[in-house]
Amino acid sequence: MELAIFPLNGAVLFPGTSLPLNIFEARYIEMINYALARDRQIGMIQTNENNELFNIGCVGKIHSFNETNDGRYLISLQGINCFKVINEVEQKYSFRIVNIELIKNEDEEYLFTDEQKKSLLKIYKKYIKFKSINLNLEEIENIEIGQIIKFIAMVSPFKNIDKQALLETTNLFDFYNKLKSVIELELIGNFDNKTIN
Repeated sequence: MELAIFPLNGAVLFPGTSLPLNIFEARYIEMINYALARDRQIGMIQTNENNELFNIGCVGKIHSFNETNDGRYLISLQGINCFKVINEVEQKYSFRIVNIELIKNEDEEYLFTDEQKKSLLKIYKKYIKFKSINLNLEEIENIEIGQIIKFIAMVSPFKNIDKQALLETTNLFDFYNKLKSVIELELIGNFDNKTIN
């Protein structure tokens, strides 16, 4: 399957989540036009320190868009499925196209307890306090935990490599544990920095 891709570090899309994007570069406006004329799908993917594509990204479907007076697109992408890059297609456009293979989602195979949810929100409360993130956790407390962990992974200022590791974790229970580890390591780093200063 061929897929137009949008390499954008730090903006990681997960299946079942939405990502708003402001598209202003000419090549990516061309990419959106290309997607809208076909199946409305693009691939969100990150690059490594050598500017090479990571192997895993997420297919996003454009479920709403607006054209602005100055020629930009304001779009909302709905994450559908993770994909693996097979190879890059010879470039015919100003944007990149890859051949992909879809990865099976395992999201529905684990039931979390209320204790696990409370434990995650408790540690995340500490994290947003240390990072001075203006976020009202009460608004997400009633959301199903599978959505909460993806929301946290998307909106938090984690390192790109940590976001990539989470994206590549197809099992929700493993995702939960990995997410907690990332938060805990960042908190330890904050404590260390406070000790040094």
